[in-house]
Amino acid sequence: MIVPPKVINPRITVITVSYNSCKTISDTINSVLTQSYLNIEYIIIDGGSTDGTVELIQSYSNNISKFISEPDKGIYDAINKGIRLSTGDIVGILNSDDFFCNTKVITNVAEAFQKNDIEAVYGDVQYVNPKNILKVVRYYSSKLFWSDKFRFGFMPAHPSFYVKRELFDKFGYYKTDYKIAADYELLIRFLYINKVKYKYLELPFVSMRTGGVSNRTLCSKYILNIESVISENCITFNIAGFKAPIGDLSKFGSAEYEYRFYDFKNTEYSVVINRKDVDKNKFKLHVTRSKIEPVKVSCIPKNGFIDINTEI
Repeated sequence: MIVPPKVINPRITVITVSYNSCKTISDTINSVLTQSYLNIEYIIIDGGSTDGTVELIQSYSNNISKFISEPDKGIYDAINKGIRLSTGDIVGILNSDDFFCNTKVITNVAEAFQKNDIEAVYGDVQYVNPKNILKVVRYYSSKLFWSDKFRFGFMPAHPSFYVKRELFDKFGYYKTDYKIAADYELLIRFLYINKVKYKYLELPFVSMRTGGVSNRTLCSKYILNIESVISENCITFNIAGFKAPIGDLSKFGSAEYEYRFYDFKNTEYSVVINRKDVDKNKFKLHVTRSKIEPVKVSCIPKNGFIDINTEI
């Protein structure tokens, strides 16, 4: 067994992606610049903002390592740009409407890598009221996560995920063909499929405004919690939605919900719910397996929960 080497005084890259984030990105940038840890590379990838975000970022130019503003193909494409530009030993993501909970977050990350033979760390995040960012309205703990829980749709808080830069070259970047679940897929690929050695820190890393990019993404993912149970000829999908009526999916602001995952044999699957197919009584569930024609299943939700057994 090859033991990952400890990293001494690691250079930590923080990547922020933004698009028309003028109202919130100052909090994001200031939370990075006030970190007590000194060996930080800060990269901002902007998608061609037109609301004054670019000018605001440029006002911090002396304290930002790299800055690009150009059209991109979405948030995960922008994140990949930042990773490719990074020169740090360790990489993490901080969205443009989020901010670090305190000045010691990156110090805690660095110490974890220096004291432990690990390749990744993650912790907790908290949700704050956008009108009063000092008011915490929800706390998301990653404490009870272990890799088998991916099968139930549970994941550690992605905004708290910091990983060795070299692993992106080894295991791949964020998949840009995913609409909302590329972070979930990457965590599965790193922590579950490739057994990256990680450590949980029982600390809040990031404050996220309710209704922000990170929050909307998490809500969309929790529309579906998927368990894949493999037997010789049958895959059982246990798919649980919120207890709100199915018709209320529209409040999450997306026309389509996509969830991809792996079975124990490393085969990739995709589940997509398209809102245009939703009515008060049923919706169509499209289940696709690699190189296999889609299987369509209609079902009627009971109390907001759906159980589907189907052979593929």
